[in-house]
Amino acid sequence: MSVTGAHSLVKALTELGVEVAFGLPGAHTLPLWDALMGSGIRLIGVRHEQAAAHAADGYARTTGSLGVALVATGPGAVNTLGALGEARAAASAVLVIATDVPSAPCVPATVRISPYEAGDQHTLFAPLSKATFTVGHADAIAAVVRESAAVATRPQSGPVYVGIPADFLAAPVAEPEPDCSAPAATSATPVCPAPVKGELDRARAMLLAARRPLVWAGGGALRSGAGAVLGELAERLAAPIITTLAARGLVPPDHPCLASNPVHTPEVGGLWDEADVVLAVGTDFDGLMTQNWRMPQPPELIAVNVDADDAARHYPPDVLLLGDATDVVTRLADGVEPQAGLDELTRRLDDIEVRVRRRVRQEEPHAAEFLSALKETLPDGAVLVPDLCVAGYWIGGFHRVSGPRQLACPMGAGAAGFALPAAIGIAAGGTTRAVCVTGDGGFLSGCAELATAVQESLAVTVVIVDDGGYGMLRYGQAHSGFEPHGVDLVTPDFVGLARSFGVDADRVDGFGRAFRRRLREFSRSAEPNVLVVGAELRPPLNTSPRWYRNPAAPW
Repeated sequence: MSVTGAHSLVKALTELGVEVAFGLPGAHTLPLWDALMGSGIRLIGVRHEQAAAHAADGYARTTGSLGVALVATGPGAVNTLGALGEARAAASAVLVIATDVPSAPCVPATVRISPYEAGDQHTLFAPLSKATFTVGHADAIAAVVRESAAVATRPQSGPVYVGIPADFLAAPVAEPEPDCSAPAATSATPVCPAPVKGELDRARAMLLAARRPLVWAGGGALRSGAGAVLGELAERLAAPIITTLAARGLVPPDHPCLASNPVHTPEVGGLWDEADVVLAVGTDFDGLMTQNWRMPQPPELIAVNVDADDAARHYPPDVLLLGDATDVVTRLADGVEPQAGLDELTRRLDDIEVRVRRRVRQEEPHAAEFLSALKETLPDGAVLVPDLCVAGYWIGGFHRVSGPRQLACPMGAGAAGFALPAAIGIAAGGTTRAVCVTGDGGFLSGCAELATAVQESLAVTVVIVDDGGYGMLRYGQAHSGFEPHGVDLVTPDFVGLARSFGVDADRVDGFGRAFRRRLREFSRSAEPNVLVVGAELRPPLNTSPRWYRNPAAPW
């Protein structure tokens, strides 16, 4: 018995446990679309390939499972590159499977032999991917897909590209005998290094000797599920916890050690400055979180990471503990008895909270009203998906995140327009509600995905904060002494546009009672909807023009 390459591909995805895939059909992928019918994999057809990769990214971030994007040769594949960069920055386990030119006319070092040819397509993906694979024969499709999925999901996770010559999808392949002894790649136990006992002992002694220890938690801690053990260790050490954007929600918002506001506020930044030992878990200390590395090197730094290069890229550690965050922190906490000072720390963190919130209310009352409305109206379990826009930056820095994987922030390696397609992927993963918050400029870059939300009956609420243009860039021009130019936009009637897709929509002015009432209604609907808010916000302290450590920082 033989099957086609397309059927072999679908079977491999099914065996890997893939339940949802995102894609856009093309002439070269029609055999794959045919093979997906009746396969049990839900195929969500988006309107642009970039949206397919963003949706796969959103799905991966909130489910912890492999996100899959299926796209066609040349322009279709290339359209995913911006989204792939964002997935790489977020360490999202995304698999982009693209067709390439048919194998027969493929001539090395030439282009335009075949329609849609991009010319050495796989090399375009190398800088933005954890790995790239090119299938050399139709019989190898299943094996390559399994291997690429294992690479994508293995810590440190990341996006992987697979290129398949288009003619391989319709080619007959020999169906291999099932190997019952081999577990699916996504369910296999991740292969992580184990920390050296001597280094564990040294790190534990440093923490116990510290007068002002600090825990800095990044996305690797969240992906590992280390919140509970890290929170317990912080309590024993009476150490404050600062989380990066990627780790928001790692510990509950009422955790006694959590510094819930961003390190970009002087009040929280002071915790870093005074720390004598920092325990950094699952982070690479990127420029966004460190104000372009203006935070001083701590006197002693312990790094927990699965990747030695990642751990030491910006702040060299005194002790490096290689391994899975949950495993390493559990071992590190063994033998650590509760230290004095927890009540005093909690009182201090409560005071910092009061001072930061007072600052926001006094300096940015509209932002304070916006944050309060989100906290009070969104349903339990909703996932917030902010875009690269002023309102999105306020959410990333200051919104109270109830639990892990309930906030999906762009890490700044993509472009505006991330939020709506990412919310589609999140909703497809079965979350209670995906609430996308975007700007008028970012929304227009991918508004066609409203049709995807309608066609797939996805529970997505889109909040468009309409300030008449690119508000963040407008502020940046003014901050740099430039006259506003090219940042004010002609925009449509967003409510009428949404309704033309068959989407319930409304418009309000400001973040007051009307906004709260409509957001409460919309975020509890079973259907997609759009709420437009006429409002202008000033950027928060966690955006580069307002960094207090480097106020003249270039973007």
